[in-house]
Amino acid sequence: MKSFLNNIDGKNARLKKRIIALCMNEGNNSIADLSKELNTSIPTITKLVAELMDEGFLIDMGKMGTNGGRRPSIYGLNPSAGYFVGIDIRKHDVSVAVTDFKGQLVDYYGDMPVKVESTEASFRKLCAEIKDYLVKTGIDKDKILAYGVNLSGRVNYQTGYCFTYFIGENRQIGNLLEEELDAPVYVENDSRAMTYGEYICGAAKDEKDMLYINVAWGLGMGMIINGRLSYGKSGFSGEIGHMPMFENGQICHCGKTGCLETGASGSALHRKFHEKLREGRVSLLSDKFNHNEEISLNDILIAINEEDMLAIEVIEDIGTTLGRAIAGLINIFNPELVVIGGIVASAREYLLLPIKSSIQKYSLNMVNKDTVIKFSKLGEKAGAIGACMLSQSKLLGLLD
Repeated sequence: MKSFLNNIDGKNARLKKRIIALCMNEGNNSIADLSKELNTSIPTITKLVAELMDEGFLIDMGKMGTNGGRRPSIYGLNPSAGYFVGIDIRKHDVSVAVTDFKGQLVDYYGDMPVKVESTEASFRKLCAEIKDYLVKTGIDKDKILAYGVNLSGRVNYQTGYCFTYFIGENRQIGNLLEEELDAPVYVENDSRAMTYGEYICGAAKDEKDMLYINVAWGLGMGMIINGRLSYGKSGFSGEIGHMPMFENGQICHCGKTGCLETGASGSALHRKFHEKLREGRVSLLSDKFNHNEEISLNDILIAINEEDMLAIEVIEDIGTTLGRAIAGLINIFNPELVVIGGIVASAREYLLLPIKSSIQKYSLNMVNKDTVIKFSKLGEKAGAIGACMLSQSKLLGLLD
């Protein structure tokens, strides 16, 4: 690991971190710009920039254009200074992204056929697959500065524990992954990573207050409040899927009944669609159902986009329920932006129209009039890219 990254708490290291942060957030800078922004003398900034160039983190981008006089040199991040790997663990597969030091996407593998289970052996197998994949990309293993790994459910990002994938009281997933991957590993909740990815380089780039609703097999949420990723006291904020919403007797995977997730999620869409088929309703997927073939969530989403009336009816019901919950969140948070992401967002307008209708019905007009509803710009890549962005920010100490 390169010099100042080994000593992120030293005075000069903190200044180097802030120089890199400025280049990440605002682009290329001159020595004078950096000196002014950091309230540090020009000789000190000149020395630190020279060290960052020697260490390979910054490069001279040439002369800045001016209206006259001597043109100063400007400095920016070196894309090849190192790489970050984001690993998004989903219900049936894994997606992986690689970004360079400037945060640009270098490679993406959308459906690595690995089903991760709550065992050490399963996570070791995942690491082996990741290492094999990286060899194929041609990226030097020693150039990987950090990994971000997304897990669903309650994740303690500070300790590396996940209570969805629990491998033992005295065994942290984060530590196991670091042993196998031989680099810093930052474990995070999947919805929160998607939120950060969307905030840094997606639909929410210019917003300071936003909610990200992850409508996948389950239902999760991430929050940016006043420009900061929100964790809550114990790191478990955003559990929108387990808001008690119904008296439906439907058992949630958390063990309680009536959770929002049982009526507004990919699993709810899957269950409700099958219930309709058992009632004798007709669909493009009826033949599959009648021959006892498996109907996946993806099959239903494809049917929606093929204008299957039964599938559209069910997704509209999901959207209406979800919109009612979002209306409550808008009343509480008054966000600039709500982003809808996750696999179920592929239903697009069939999901969005009932969401908007419910928001208009159930939220206060004075509160919702300045809230914009958008789909995720990063789409299926949001989780893996967000994991890359988080691992970079955490490695450099840019997040608490």
